[in-house]
Amino acid sequence: MIIWITGISGSGKTTLTQGIYKKYKSRVKNLVCVDGDVIRDLYDNDLGYDEKSRVKQIKRIQKLCLYLESQGLIVLVAALYSNSNLMSWNKKNFKNYYEVYLKASINLVKKRDPKNLYKKFKIGEEKNIVGLDIEWEEPKEYDLLINMEKEISSSETVKKLINKLKLFSKEFSYET
Repeated sequence: MIIWITGISGSGKTTLTQGIYKKYKSRVKNLVCVDGDVIRDLYDNDLGYDEKSRVKQIKRIQKLCLYLESQGLIVLVAALYSNSNLMSWNKKNFKNYYEVYLKASINLVKKRDPKNLYKKFKIGEEKNIVGLDIEWEEPKEYDLLINMEKEISSSETVKKLINKLKLFSKEFSYET
């Protein structure tokens, strides 16, 4: 199973995948995480952040996930870049695919700004920021939309996703 979590930078992708992983890894032994930032680091940050590089990055993640899925693993993916062709590929090629869209406004992520990307963009030190100078193509055919403007905590967001996933696997059940 591939659980693909997407949203703009600062929407909570990594926080959500890590929250699920920490809570369930002891019970779901075949659970793994694939985080876009970690994959960039594994490849020695050989890609930029322009659109062409972002597409290449997602294709790397897709190939890795296809391999991990073939090994019987449940893969939590935290990946930023979204476009209809890439997301369609996921739906066509993964056997059991579940897409989660963390919807967050630019104002919300500018307040969070965990990597200082938005601050650096504002003062001209950064470019190629999805949602600012690179168009953000909102996912249209997601399985679950989580409006991050309304979520009160990361544990509540984890709970919401896990309760939805019970439809797919009894291994996932939310217990406080």
